[in-house]
Amino acid sequence: MTKPITTTAAMMLVEEGKLDIAAPVSQYLPEFKDTQVGVEKRHANTGNTELVLEPQKRPMTVQDLMRHTAGLVYGQFGDALIHKAYRAQNMMDRGQSLPEMVTKLSRLPLAHQPGEVWEYSMATDVLGRIIEVVSGVSLDSFVEERITKPLGMQSTGFYVREPDVGRLAQPQVDPATGERPVMPDVTQQPRWISGGGGMVSTAADYLRFAEMLLHGGATEEARLLASPTVKLMASNALPPGIGYSERARTMMADLAPTPTAGQGFGLGFAVRTASGRNPLPGSVGTYYWTGASGTTFWIDPKEKLIGILMIQVPLAQTAPYRRALRYLAYQALLDNVE
Repeated sequence: MTKPITTTAAMMLVEEGKLDIAAPVSQYLPEFKDTQVGVEKRHANTGNTELVLEPQKRPMTVQDLMRHTAGLVYGQFGDALIHKAYRAQNMMDRGQSLPEMVTKLSRLPLAHQPGEVWEYSMATDVLGRIIEVVSGVSLDSFVEERITKPLGMQSTGFYVREPDVGRLAQPQVDPATGERPVMPDVTQQPRWISGGGGMVSTAADYLRFAEMLLHGGATEEARLLASPTVKLMASNALPPGIGYSERARTMMADLAPTPTAGQGFGLGFAVRTASGRNPLPGSVGTYYWTGASGTTFWIDPKEKLIGILMIQVPLAQTAPYRRALRYLAYQALLDNVE
């Protein structure tokens, strides 16, 4: 649920004319100019599978980062050679800085040609670095000054400040082990300010952010975006014929931004595109996303409904909670009957 905040920050720069989402990523991060695509092929002599590097058919764009079609991956979400390379480089190391992470990432091959496959990835972290380069300030400073402070989100940031440590919710005990799952230490300011994940917040604070989106980019306290910009973000940005990673097709179920699930992906979150295909209730146009440790939110503009779930459990165990909240919320709605 950090990703929509990072994408909102980027779209604010787009509105100011400082960032072009159709531009190549290398326009802002030159280290990506010569990044190649790694294609798995079996060696004719040894029979071993190896990566063969090919040039990009077209450069990855800022829009590709926002909609996860940049060709990047998360190393922990697969076992292809590219995923293994991410793990070998310890790409999720919280001890690295954002510029260090981006430089390291730019030296790894892409898993897909840009624009051809949707795969959930570290793309939003790269977007966060672009925000720093364009704005001239660190990502956490930009988010605080331009988003959380204007919206009155006093309990939201990239770590928990000392006065609020006692308010930090603990992860739910895993009934299978009797232990609480290991979580990152969010009481210390991280060196890696991750645009892709790791922010801390409260349900009340995130509601302020969601209300801003529901009301076309503004609340009574502040306007962050123009209404057409929010509509663009909440529209399906995936082109016809897009491919999907195996994880998206087989493991994400009702979350999947696939036509089979009646969904697509906009700029920063998934979008409901059809009625009747998804097992969960929700109007066409509903947009949503889920955090790695159990948090989830959705915004249904037709019903003027926002749902937020703040729990801390391993992602694989979140589905029953997420689905129950959806059904409980929608069954409580009554039609206006005269």
